[in-house]
Amino acid sequence: MSRIVNISRRDFLKTGAMVGGGLILGFSIPGAAPGTPVKPKAPFSPNAFIRIGTDNIVTVIVNKSEMGQGVYTSLPMLIAEELECDWSKIRVEPAPVAPEYNHTEWGQLQGTGGSSSVRSTWDQFRKAGAAARMMLVKAAASNWQVSPDSCRAEKGYVINDGLNKRLNFGALAEKASRLSPPKEITLKGPGDFKVIGRPTRRLDTVDKVRGKALFGIDAKVEGMLVAVVSRAPVFGGKVKTFNDEKARKVAGVKHVVQVPSGVAVIAADFWSANKGRDSLEIEWDLGENAGLSTEDMRARYTGLAATAGIVAKKEGDAEKAFASAVRKLTAQYEVPYLAHATMEPLNCLVDLRKDSCEIWTGTQFQTVDRNNAASISGLEPEKVKIHTMFLGGGFGRRANPRSDFVSEAVHVAKALKKPVKVIWTREDDIHGGYYRPMWHDRISAGIDEKGMPVAWRHTIAGQSIIKGTLFEQGFIKDGIDKTSVEGAADIPYSIPNVYVDLHSTDVNVPVLWWRSVGHSHTAFVVESFMDELAHAAGKDPYEYRMALLDKHPRHRAVLEIAAKKAGWGTPLPKGHARGIAVHESFGSIVAQVAEVSVGKGGEVRVHNVVCAIDCGSVVNPATVKAQMESGIVFGLSATLFSEITFKGGRVEQSNFHDYEVARMKDMPGIDVHIMPGKEPPQGVGEPGVPPVAPAVCNAIFTLTGKRIRRLPIRAEELKA
Repeated sequence: MSRIVNISRRDFLKTGAMVGGGLILGFSIPGAAPGTPVKPKAPFSPNAFIRIGTDNIVTVIVNKSEMGQGVYTSLPMLIAEELECDWSKIRVEPAPVAPEYNHTEWGQLQGTGGSSSVRSTWDQFRKAGAAARMMLVKAAASNWQVSPDSCRAEKGYVINDGLNKRLNFGALAEKASRLSPPKEITLKGPGDFKVIGRPTRRLDTVDKVRGKALFGIDAKVEGMLVAVVSRAPVFGGKVKTFNDEKARKVAGVKHVVQVPSGVAVIAADFWSANKGRDSLEIEWDLGENAGLSTEDMRARYTGLAATAGIVAKKEGDAEKAFASAVRKLTAQYEVPYLAHATMEPLNCLVDLRKDSCEIWTGTQFQTVDRNNAASISGLEPEKVKIHTMFLGGGFGRRANPRSDFVSEAVHVAKALKKPVKVIWTREDDIHGGYYRPMWHDRISAGIDEKGMPVAWRHTIAGQSIIKGTLFEQGFIKDGIDKTSVEGAADIPYSIPNVYVDLHSTDVNVPVLWWRSVGHSHTAFVVESFMDELAHAAGKDPYEYRMALLDKHPRHRAVLEIAAKKAGWGTPLPKGHARGIAVHESFGSIVAQVAEVSVGKGGEVRVHNVVCAIDCGSVVNPATVKAQMESGIVFGLSATLFSEITFKGGRVEQSNFHDYEVARMKDMPGIDVHIMPGKEPPQGVGEPGVPPVAPAVCNAIFTLTGKRIRRLPIRAEELKA
């Protein structure tokens, strides 16, 4: 059972005293943040992920946020594989914010996202474990006055078979801590893995089931007050005047303060603060967004998509190929704004003092949040301490370059000068959070006499999630936000002439990455339209794709196993049909086959989804399976129910009664097949989402002859 403890970097340097002596491993890893290894009693070195106590407990310090995706198990598995420790002795702690915990692919930034946790630590954590093992073996060999080559580590012991002796890691920890880390580290080959590749139960499950796990919303400190903030009902709106007389009369309310995001009501508890907020009288300057409406945006986007944008991809001569094509097909697709709708509402506890700032929250962006908090508080970043709590869902919402919910809490604490926890209601986040952008796509193809595509034109219109953020330089080039066109500008199909262009719209609605980011809309468009081409050519949609994937054997293999396991082409119950889709995202390839029926009222029922994934080497198959199931349900919510719409500048949805998500009754049977892979691990947290919508909508077309080109699916369009 894992015990999650928040410790500061200063305390981390003194951990030897905390565990009664032991090995704290500092080492330098090629490709990671630079640093000079030093002995444990000196200032701590970069890349410290392991602490071994004399009690034989192995603590793994994890630099990724645990939000349900299983990193508090999969990453310790990487260390355990090479360390050869006793898995029952593993404990986990979240890493403090420090350079040694920076993301290996993101430069000077500590964070979690992009389905990159295992991929980015694959070598780093295994080398950490191997280095620790080598030092323990060397310590034991020194004790026994034998060569380290005559010793081996196994299940938390160093063993010398010739001497018939063994010592556990705890007994060797102090001596090992006086040794220098090895300069050269050799890792196991896949054939020698004992931990990696085996389905493993999650370390955090027991505490979560028993209610012992602490999420951000559970954080408490002495003297803490609770705040809620009244924010403008229209994006870009500002407070003109407010009257807090009634709010201050609510029992429990202590203070009312204005902050940049609105007016904060601060009380002894959440209920009092929320009642106080309801009593506020605020006059708002609604600004230029007062007339914003979804219907107006749809009309604008439709017009933009009919014009030329900035070129994102150009291969061959699409215009010339269209002129000679036997037939041309054109379609337009739409997807709405989407909220992240995490089960744990946003929250942040801040204790801001004259020379320090401590923050307790569930964050995906530790460095960004710390730096923004430092800027607001006027402190140096080193004076700001982030306690990363369990996240009750993230999906990108808690990885905000602007640190909205953290920055706001720091502003409230700065005005209050007391510890305060700011809590958002679900309505707050649905009304005023950050969304997956709304998109409109116009797509055309020219086909030859055999029905195969010879030209492809795809125009995309929607907001950039990167523009104006600290990531702009890395993600936007020549006016193209690559997250807007991913999955569209890199289609795997063999089409000789391809042209993709983009209109990045300027709308004052806050947008952010949402699980699977750009792939969440491009897969729907590309795979739905590919289905349209197959039917126009009179060909089987599976066989049609296979023929066009001749240069992508991994795609073919995944598509083949999904089709085979789903019984593609075999009879189904009356009123049922299958749809198929395949898509690559975050380095992984996922194919899905959905079995669907449609009721007389147009209601869609997804009965089964067969999913096949190639994500390279697999660390924990149980996690991969769970993430595919999770991604499918997440994608089904967007396919069948969810949307954010605007009228009169205001968001029309507020909670799960009108921003609907898939519920137990909507859950299909899910059958996941994991392809064996030799490549390094790739993403699994997000790739399960993109193929769901097209697979379901393609099945609906097969069943009804009606093509779904706008999400979510509307029952009135499918009524018998």
